[in-house]
Amino acid sequence: MIKNALFFLLLGVGVFFSSISQADPWKEMPSEQLEKTLSDKFHGGEYSSKGADSCLACHKKSDAVMALFDGVHGDMNNPQSPMAGLQCEACHGPMGKHNRGGKEPMISFGADSSLDAASQNSVCLGCHQSTELMSWHGSAHNLDEVACASCHKVHAAKDPAFDKLAINASCTACHTKEGADLHKRSSHPFKWDQMTCIDCHNPHGAPGEAALKQFSVNDTCFECHSEKRGPFLWEHAPVTENCANCHNPHGGVNESLTKARVPQLCQQCHADDGHGSRVDAGQSAFNAGKSCLNCHSQVHGSNHPAGKMLAR
Repeated sequence: MIKNALFFLLLGVGVFFSSISQADPWKEMPSEQLEKTLSDKFHGGEYSSKGADSCLACHKKSDAVMALFDGVHGDMNNPQSPMAGLQCEACHGPMGKHNRGGKEPMISFGADSSLDAASQNSVCLGCHQSTELMSWHGSAHNLDEVACASCHKVHAAKDPAFDKLAINASCTACHTKEGADLHKRSSHPFKWDQMTCIDCHNPHGAPGEAALKQFSVNDTCFECHSEKRGPFLWEHAPVTENCANCHNPHGGVNESLTKARVPQLCQQCHADDGHGSRVDAGQSAFNAGKSCLNCHSQVHGSNHPAGKMLAR
């Protein structure tokens, strides 16, 4: 008798929780309908009178949720922090009837969110407005519908996007070709974390090409390689045009990150005219190692009066 009673009690509990799990029709909503529902909730403005306490009544057992209080977004002493204002609802939207068995949706972020990237990002951009973000709307990441939460982690003591030791891994998780180049024999010191991708690029967009912080490739390179800046009395055309004509900035298998070995690199522009450096020429004092650089060592430019051929 007791066993039967216990069986029906457990059965009733199972049915109860099953009904709750099925009482979330919004989890199956199309993105457009979900967005409209959330928009209506915002216009309704039914925020909880108890703020985060209402959320933590259910979510405090989640380590991922509680990690918020280890970072800047959960700092109640910072007036610019969401936790100092509407708290959880500042980002996740008005609670409404959500705490009554999860009957209403809340804004969620990340790969598991049913909202598109633009809707998620609009919440972040509500607070984060700065000169570094002024080009975001025209950036490749925004146009490719990359969500802020794809790179940034809010519920954490330290956002990995601001951790110098984690930035490169975060970028190369998507930019796999560039990630492979970083580990080639000739490269900038990325693999020792002495340089990061954001030393050159602004992931939130920039007016120049490839989201470079400087307006051009050359201006970016000259930030560190100032001795190549010039102006020179005798200039080398491909150098003044674009450093990337000869170099792969992410790394390569040739010396000095060059795209090809010398003389093949030079002969992409300089046709074989019987000069001693041609590939099929025999060894001589002028072409040992088949390298144009044996003589033309000042390939980035020369200020020597007799340096027209970039030899001195």
